[in-house]
Amino acid sequence: MNTTVISSTADANLADVIQSMIDNHYSCVIIVEDDIPIGIVTERDIVRLMGRFIAKSVHCPMNVSEIMSAPVATVSGTTTLFDALVIATAQKIRHLPVVSPTGQLEGLVTQSDLAKAHFRVYEHQRETIEHSVSLRTQELMQANKQLKSLSLVDALTGLGNRRAMEVDLEHTHSQALRYNRSYSVALFDVDQFKLYNDNYGHKAGDNALRLISEYLLKSIRTCDRLYRYGGEEILLIMPETTLYGALILADRTLSGLADVAIPHEKSSHGILTLSCGVASQVEVNGYNHWEELVDLADRGLYASKNNGRNRSTIIPPEDAVDDNVPRMHGNDL
Repeated sequence: MNTTVISSTADANLADVIQSMIDNHYSCVIIVEDDIPIGIVTERDIVRLMGRFIAKSVHCPMNVSEIMSAPVATVSGTTTLFDALVIATAQKIRHLPVVSPTGQLEGLVTQSDLAKAHFRVYEHQRETIEHSVSLRTQELMQANKQLKSLSLVDALTGLGNRRAMEVDLEHTHSQALRYNRSYSVALFDVDQFKLYNDNYGHKAGDNALRLISEYLLKSIRTCDRLYRYGGEEILLIMPETTLYGALILADRTLSGLADVAIPHEKSSHGILTLSCGVASQVEVNGYNHWEELVDLADRGLYASKNNGRNRSTIIPPEDAVDDNVPRMHGNDL
């Protein structure tokens, strides 16, 4: 963490802030109110401003507040390296202000700092494995376990793995609660995948999961994030997206998979299809924990399976506590 951080107030003169960045060779300035970060001005913000001038924008911003990015994603001094790297990677941000338990600005870490530190830890674990490989001891097994735990990506699908997903959801949900913002999740599951594996073999099943994952990565928006939830289940996080907006995106995703046309002769559709459950964290009176949101999406997924598959379902928030609404179980639906 870099403890030498340039900060400013939202009403500061923009020209002065930019000049300060130039003089100090800094790539960002943290905008604070009572020492608590409320926004950030980065090189990207300045480039966007220049783009407006090139496009002959009639308005010339004078204060920092007119171009800063807000709200700003922050981490604490106790945030782990892995968690910080997941947050920066998932949200495609290069700067993470570090705050105290009371929210005051303490420092700054960049994505470059995190990547370098992560690489050093990774290399240390790799060297430990290589040194221990001839011994085949418990130390080797433990080092290998630690090495795997540093990965953010699922090896089969290329999507984010379950551990990275939980970190992303925890941070996304806490930010939503803090700033009264919404986000949605969609939980996808491959229809009748057990029949597919039984008929074509598990190697073909793995390849099908890779093809579906590649399709999903190409079809989502740049701000959305995909993770392998488990087995043939895939979770999509959609920031700043309402419940019905998420449903539209999910339906569009399911219909587009038909163009991929992965054969599945044991399916009534003749091709591999997905079922989906969608849920949303609303701005007011939302859920206290992200697990509740995913659980509701899981119930919607079960309803999609129960109603014919190859469809998306939302369960109204008022039904979220209804224990009569079933959850997904098994992988043969």
